[in-house]
Amino acid sequence: MGELTYEIGQNAYIKIVLHALKHKSSAVNGVLVGRYDAGKGIVQISDAVPLFHSNTGLLPSLEIALMQIEEHFASQEVSLVGYFHANERSDDYDLSNVAKNIGDHLCRYFPQAGILLLDNRKLEALPKVKDRSPVMQLYSRDGSKWKVEENSHLVMKEPSANMILLDYVSTQKWEGIIDFDDHLDDISKDWLNAELFK
Repeated sequence: MGELTYEIGQNAYIKIVLHALKHKSSAVNGVLVGRYDAGKGIVQISDAVPLFHSNTGLLPSLEIALMQIEEHFASQEVSLVGYFHANERSDDYDLSNVAKNIGDHLCRYFPQAGILLLDNRKLEALPKVKDRSPVMQLYSRDGSKWKVEENSHLVMKEPSANMILLDYVSTQKWEGIIDFDDHLDDISKDWLNAELFK
């Protein structure tokens, strides 16, 4: 699947990074929502839903979350197109078994599903470097294994996303991000994060 390009939208990108920043000392994960343009070979990631910051691999909570997410997005003609993960330790740059297992599960329903692993080195350097590339690494499934893709396979839909992200970071906007863990603790909290970009 190396010929595929994964195009990530600004809001999805910002949600992923803010989720990781809010829970710096925990592993975090979530799912990617979008559509597949088979003619162009592009997986378009239009949204991200932060899932957990504790017990990232707990199956009952994951099943509940995936059912609610799929039900919500079914009418919008988008589906789950991938998974994102940030490791607990800042010096851990490997794809965890939890990430691989959830990625494998998503591939059963969407064979082109990718995994985005946050790169803590790039994330820490972001305010200094003013880089326009994503602060994450793309993995795609190759047979039964996950492999790292070249950076050219993951592109930002809006090249200025990192600049806008810096503004969100400077105003500590990550404090407002809600994940499914938060929603399960208090169902009045919106896992869609509709207020985040207002």
